[in-house]
Amino acid sequence: MNKIVVQFGLLVFCISIVFFLQQGLMLEDVLLKSIVVFIIVTMALSIIALTFLKAINNTARKKSDELDNNEQ
Repeated sequence: MNKIVVQFGLLVFCISIVFFLQQGLMLEDVLLKSIVVFIIVTMALSIIALTFLKAINNTARKKSDELDNNEQ
């Protein structure tokens, strides 16, 4: 999952470089803004992925507990 998040972040980084270059900004500004976008997107997606995985684990644990209680 982390690999997917980082690869998506790199995709956004490359797209943001093209986007900021189209606006005619200096190269230093383009790279700085693109790095900030990369960090924000990667952190946000990591938090979303962790929340999603935690919800799946809680649901699986509850179902497992239900099955164990039904067997007894």
